[in-house]
Amino acid sequence: MSSLTNNSSLNNKDSLNNKSSAKITLLAGGVGGAKAAEGLNASRYRDGLSIIGNIGDDQAFHGLWVSPDIDTLTYSLGDRINREQGWGLAGDTCQVLNGLQQLGVDTWMQLGDLDFATHIYRTERRQRGERPQQIAEDIAVANGVNVSLILPTDDVVATRLRTQDGWLSFQDYFVRLRCAPDVLEVEYHNAEQAKANPEALAALTQADLIIIAPSNPILSIGAILAIDDLRTQLKARTVPAIAISPLIGGQAVKGPAEKIMTSLGMRADALGIAHYYQGLIDTLVIDSCDQHLQADIEALGIQVHVTNIWMKTPQDKERLMSEVAELALQTTVGELG
Repeated sequence: MSSLTNNSSLNNKDSLNNKSSAKITLLAGGVGGAKAAEGLNASRYRDGLSIIGNIGDDQAFHGLWVSPDIDTLTYSLGDRINREQGWGLAGDTCQVLNGLQQLGVDTWMQLGDLDFATHIYRTERRQRGERPQQIAEDIAVANGVNVSLILPTDDVVATRLRTQDGWLSFQDYFVRLRCAPDVLEVEYHNAEQAKANPEALAALTQADLIIIAPSNPILSIGAILAIDDLRTQLKARTVPAIAISPLIGGQAVKGPAEKIMTSLGMRADALGIAHYYQGLIDTLVIDSCDQHLQADIEALGIQVHVTNIWMKTPQDKERLMSEVAELALQTTVGELG
């Protein structure tokens, strides 16, 4: 864990007090990550915001390369997301999928017609050998996104889960099987060989504050942290790193986080989240209902900030993420939490 009492940290705190120069890097995936990204994007800290998104759930469907978490971030930040689903585009139709189904094609992965356009565009450019990072940036701009959206690597890193029936891709587990099997092991295939994108490294090295969104730590953040250079840089930081628990009262707001943590033999609560991020963060933000875990988390060397972490409305998102950012602003260095 980095020291929060050195001169570098003091200088970064002074920099953060000037909102125009504050650089915040958010690690994000899934719906929780998209909510956190929207909250920061709506706040006074948006000008210095960079977001490193999860690519571990990327997979080919119908010959097209699909990046669900990156697209969810893009559509959310562009205010085009289907908010009832939490993914896909608002008002989209499924005529292409219906046509494929009539032809006997398995269509368990739900993709809308306008969503198909994104995947066609991405796939054609990838096949021409263009950088996935540049493609993601161009898709973001086309969707009205004005903050820096960064891929952790241009290489393919695939989250895979071992169940009693063998290894599954993330989407097979999450969508096709609806998270039903018990997960016995998780791997991030090719992460050891993957080369971190220079944009991702710069976002971490130049940040005044690093925030880990309330995303599933294993299925969303894990694939980012599995890339050695990014994990090493996070460990070596000289600025505050703050994570927001994705669990409230031992339950995920959305998704199978507590189910997977339990099946892997981990504690499925805020203390379990603290153990997972130990050595990578300085402060964990937990919900008020989990305040009884504060002392145990602090015994791990992680400071605790207790607040209401529900993000049900746009106002909730901006309030929470502004509050989290201000943890590094309103206190003296070494007193976060």
